[in-house]
Amino acid sequence: MKILLLEDDPAIAGALGTFLTEKGCTVTGCASLAGARQLLEDGLPDAAVLDWNLPDGDGAAFCRELRQRYPRLAILLLTVRGDTRDVLTGFACGADDYVTKPFDREVLYSRLLALWRRSGGSGADDALTCGGIRLDEARQAVTCGGVPVALAPLEYQLLRVLLQNKGRTVTRQQLLESLWDHNGHFVNDNTLTVTMKRLREKLGRPACIKTVRSFGYRLEEDAP
Repeated sequence: MKILLLEDDPAIAGALGTFLTEKGCTVTGCASLAGARQLLEDGLPDAAVLDWNLPDGDGAAFCRELRQRYPRLAILLLTVRGDTRDVLTGFACGADDYVTKPFDREVLYSRLLALWRRSGGSGADDALTCGGIRLDEARQAVTCGGVPVALAPLEYQLLRVLLQNKGRTVTRQQLLESLWDHNGHFVNDNTLTVTMKRLREKLGRPACIKTVRSFGYRLEEDAP
C-alpha cells in the first residue's frame, strides 16, 4: 500500500513512517500542503494520512480538495482535534476515517488496511477509459489505442477530470477549479486552453473529446 503521510511534527512523522514501512507500506512524507501537492503530481497513493493543523493551511480543507479530485482515494485524518464538532467537520470534508492523537499505531494501520480494501485496494482496476483512451490511476499511466502517451502533470489532471465526468459537459470554470500547477496555484483560462490543445495533440486529436462552445468540454464514448 502506497501512503501519503502529511504531518508537520517530525517525531510523529518519523515514528509512524518507520512503523508503516516495517508493515510493508511505501510511505512518502511531507510537512506542508505545498509539499503534498507536489508529491501528488508524481503519482497517486493508495491512501492519505492528513494532519489538520499545518504550517501553510488547513488539512480538513485539503481533505475536501482531495475528495473532489480523487473520489476513490482512502483518506484518514490524524489530529489532536477530538471535539465532536471537529470530527463531524472532518467527515463532512470527505474523510473516510478520523483518528485523534495520541493514537495506537497498530490500530491506525488496521484502519488504513480496511479503508484500502473498501476503496478497491485488493486488486480492482482503477483505470478510466473512453474511446481508446485509458488512464491507469494506480500506475499514473495513459495509453491511447494501446500506445503509451507521456503527459505533463496539467495534461494528466485535465484528462482525468474529463474521464471522471465521461458523458457530462464540464464547464471551463469547473476545470479551472480542478487544475493546479507545481506551486499549488490554480491555473488561468489561457493555461487551460493551451493545456487542452496539447492534450489533444498528444492523443492524436481523438473524436471523443468534444468542445461545447463558450461553455466547456465533454468526453463521449461513441463520438463519430
